[in-house]
Amino acid sequence: MDNLTGDFTEASEPFRLFETWLAEASRSEPNDANAMALATVDADGLPDVRMVLLKGADPSGFVFYTNLESAKGVELAGQPKAAAVFHWKSLRRQVRIRGPVSRVSDAEADAYFASRPRDSRIGAWASQQSRPLESRFALEKAVAVKAARYAVGEVPRPPYWSGFRIAPVAIEFWQDKPFRLHDRVRFTKAADGWTTARLYP
Repeated sequence: MDNLTGDFTEASEPFRLFETWLAEASRSEPNDANAMALATVDADGLPDVRMVLLKGADPSGFVFYTNLESAKGVELAGQPKAAAVFHWKSLRRQVRIRGPVSRVSDAEADAYFASRPRDSRIGAWASQQSRPLESRFALEKAVAVKAARYAVGEVPRPPYWSGFRIAPVAIEFWQDKPFRLHDRVRFTKAADGWTTARLYP
């Protein structure tokens, strides 16, 4: 049963439910309904987490973009698995995902990069993301240098900038309820689709 407006725990697959919840969050959240906390691990197995913006979601997975030489880019290259969580405070809802991670195609990365504001594209060239920065002036100087370089014409995608897709093996939906008796349902990837399990709060 696909009950997206009533008892969401009876939904038969997760992506339509996620699409519905994200659309509702986009109308009620004051900022960035597509923000998700992304967790990775470093070479020592130490967890790392930060906020990123979801830029695509469909049955193939959840997509975000970054500098491949950033901390998360390096960590995902070494251990291509991740977990993420969306928390929509206005709706008192949460969605958790986890699974293996792969790079998006060059065509996908090019198309998304071209859709970004011009200043953001220049910023991608200027920023050595996650690495030490001597001063704000040094960053502004780097931006000015790249802006001059690409003063005319298109700003191409840097070779070290791309996207990742989390292909979820599990997706959990959580809805706040009184007295902490919350509703939870977990979808687990199976060979022929998804299995579901309603969870204790």
